[in-house]
Amino acid sequence: MTGASRGGGTDAPSSGDEVPARAPSWEEHAEWWQQEFTEGADAEYVEQIVPLALEHLAGCRRIVDIGTGEGQIARALAGAGGVEVVGADPTAAQVAEAARRGGGPLYVRAGCTALPFADASFDGALVCLVFEHVDDLDTSLAEVARVLEPGGRFVCMLNHPLIQTPESGLVVDHVLEPPETYWRVGPYLREAVTIDEVAKGVFVRFVHRPLSRYVNGLIAAGLDLEAMVEPSPPPGFLARAPEYEHELVATTPRLLLLRARRR
Repeated sequence: MTGASRGGGTDAPSSGDEVPARAPSWEEHAEWWQQEFTEGADAEYVEQIVPLALEHLAGCRRIVDIGTGEGQIARALAGAGGVEVVGADPTAAQVAEAARRGGGPLYVRAGCTALPFADASFDGALVCLVFEHVDDLDTSLAEVARVLEPGGRFVCMLNHPLIQTPESGLVVDHVLEPPETYWRVGPYLREAVTIDEVAKGVFVRFVHRPLSRYVNGLIAAGLDLEAMVEPSPPPGFLARAPEYEHELVATTPRLLLLRARRR
């Protein structure tokens, strides 16, 4: 799956189309995802997400990439050498494309709430931009902990829960002179499910939770938090639109990384 972001920092685009009662499945979104976010198409993956995965999982011998999508991070991890990588994703179209692109990893079709691996199978696990689309966080975290060996490393990347809160976005107020730029933050503490149009005609379901929900979920699953990273948006993202070059955008993280160890 390796899911989507809620747009480029401003409010998500709107076509005026009626929002569907139920978001289309990831099977329907697979081709859009592959075109827009893989093989160098997305600066945030190239300049930030993939390098962070390589950095924080360095030294692991056997890694599972949960929600691997078409496998771009799994391929990068396998390409580092000396590591066995398995990618798991529930979307048939993504798994088929991942296998077609090859690059070293093995792939299985599976969701994060029921991983088809024995206990303590891996010393590294990655979940990247996935939990924002998953209802059962606790079962998913328990599965991560189950398949990790004691001392195994878990890296979780999320759209930053504060900045990506529903009804939040970058506002440029031209009523004032000079114009004022600020973040409008929605009801951060309230867990909520929304369906957002992240591109023309592409509706994605998001589950918003505050950061404490993720941290406490890690602890309850037997995963001890050891690092938290809030990186600035990379240069390639900031270059996409003039308003992104504002200091506020450049110093506000879109991504959150949590690294934990299995007890």
